[in-house]
Amino acid sequence: QVQLVESGGGLVQPGGSLRLSCLASGFIFRSYYMSWYRQAPGKERELVAGITSIGITKNYADSVKGRFTISRDNAKNTVYLQMNSLKPEDTAVYLCNVQLMRDMVPYDYWGQGTQVTVSS
Repeated sequence: QVQLVESGGGLVQPGGSLRLSCLASGFIFRSYYMSWYRQAPGKERELVAGITSIGITKNYADSVKGRFTISRDNAKNTVYLQMNSLKPEDTAVYLCNVQLMRDMVPYDYWGQGTQVTVSS
């Protein structure tokens, strides 16, 4: 079955850095677009960054451009999110996502999330 397992979250001071990882299994990782989302308390889930199957194209939310970098290692079935210059407003649960076809219908798979807290 499809599994996405995030790690790397934690408490960091404003201006600090964290690197999130998402280990994927149960599908052909190298063939699929992968994304990171985040959800803060009381807010809608928002797309943070996405990366194409072989990492040629990367997309970012305006709020993280220039600070976050998405990357992937297809040999390790892992997608990463390097987060620099963190701000308190980056505090959220960060979730890994892949969209696959299930019974001919697109279906979103999610990890359990990893908490990122930016606070002094």
